[in-house]
Amino acid sequence: MAVLGERAVVLGASMAGMLAARVAAEHYRSVVVVDRDIPPARPVHRRGVPQAAHGHVLQAGGVAILDELLPGVLAEMVADGAPVWSDGDLGRVYVEYGGHRFLRSGCLPNPVAAYMPSRPFLDWHVLKRLSALSNVTVLSGHDVVGLTSSPDRRRVTGVLVARRGATEAATELDADLVIDASGRGSRAPVFLDDLGYGRPREDELTVNLCYTSQWLRIPAGAIHEHMVATFPKPGETTTVALLNHENGTWLMTVGVMAGNAPVEDFAGMLRLARRRLPRHLLEVLESAAPVGNTAHYRTPSSRWRRYDEMHRRPQGFIVTGDAVCSFNPIYGQGMTVAALEALALQRCLRGGDQDLPRRFFRAASKVVRVAWRNAVSADLSLPEIEGERTVGMRINNKFADMVLTAVETDLVVNSQFFRVLSMLDSPARLMRPSILARVARANFARPQRVPDREVALAS
Repeated sequence: MAVLGERAVVLGASMAGMLAARVAAEHYRSVVVVDRDIPPARPVHRRGVPQAAHGHVLQAGGVAILDELLPGVLAEMVADGAPVWSDGDLGRVYVEYGGHRFLRSGCLPNPVAAYMPSRPFLDWHVLKRLSALSNVTVLSGHDVVGLTSSPDRRRVTGVLVARRGATEAATELDADLVIDASGRGSRAPVFLDDLGYGRPREDELTVNLCYTSQWLRIPAGAIHEHMVATFPKPGETTTVALLNHENGTWLMTVGVMAGNAPVEDFAGMLRLARRRLPRHLLEVLESAAPVGNTAHYRTPSSRWRRYDEMHRRPQGFIVTGDAVCSFNPIYGQGMTVAALEALALQRCLRGGDQDLPRRFFRAASKVVRVAWRNAVSADLSLPEIEGERTVGMRINNKFADMVLTAVETDLVVNSQFFRVLSMLDSPARLMRPSILARVARANFARPQRVPDREVALAS
């Protein structure tokens, strides 16, 4: 690979930051990842990743990229106890999306591999592999307090870093490329404004999501499913997820949206679950043993900072991951979008560093736009969420509802929808004539749904 410079600096050891650092290591003699956390000796929750205490899913689209950038990391996680759902057996997943329950029998004709590590477990393995690269260094326990630039401010030349809790002045770290992957709280808009470039416009949809999560001890074999996920639907802006993670551990996450009161404890989680889950799962949860304390997290909105639309940008500075776009996390898109952005960065760097910010932001926006439309459309299908519903969006949501009706009974449509949901295929794949014919047939038949006698009533 062509060497483009002496040093790249990445702000934040987030998933986006780690994958961007891996790509940058191909083209810069050294890469420094600046992070406020001290790297843990084992997979544990880091303060700098508050959302890591909650349910996470690395979609199949992200899985493929992870194994491409860090060959063998998936096998390492499996060897260390991470479960995998790869046989396509629909009896191993329980999914309700938009009020439609996915088919529960049969096997997907084109199954996707779903790896099920917890977020701390995944982060730890990725960081370990990244740190093993000879030209990558993690500068832990430091904050980034500003950018440095050339006298004409046309190029970012480095960052100012300060040790956390220390009193000494910030020190300058020179860089040919600075990559901000510091998450939703990124100060990049402030830094750019200070350099005279202004701030990016923001697209935002308020969702007022509150998460509550609890680790559980569940006897081996008590639950047949690998993953349980019920998403919001009109009149029920709640979500419940139950994930089988490494070495037989289980994590339960519930969420409420649209300003509803957050769930405070495990008893409250069970009350919510009784509205959404079938009896066979509730019976296990009622007797499960909580491990540790409940964790809480709030996300006020989905927000997309439109760096791609800025007319002027300094050279030598790009932004990625949640620092660009933070989605409603219930749809599990964030880490996979970060992986897709890393691939976009890889393609851009292989074309050189000339006009890199413009090229990267344009390429990344194509990745973000698909995920943004999917998440925002899903949220605005709920009357409880306030926002503009364009004619195009209403048509899209009507079509999505028709596809989901087919997902209830048609194995082929089910398989294609899983691939779209897993970010392996574009939503346009659902518009193929063979899929449209199946969707039309399922909706024309309109079978009367049998009342679900398994779902428990709210207490």
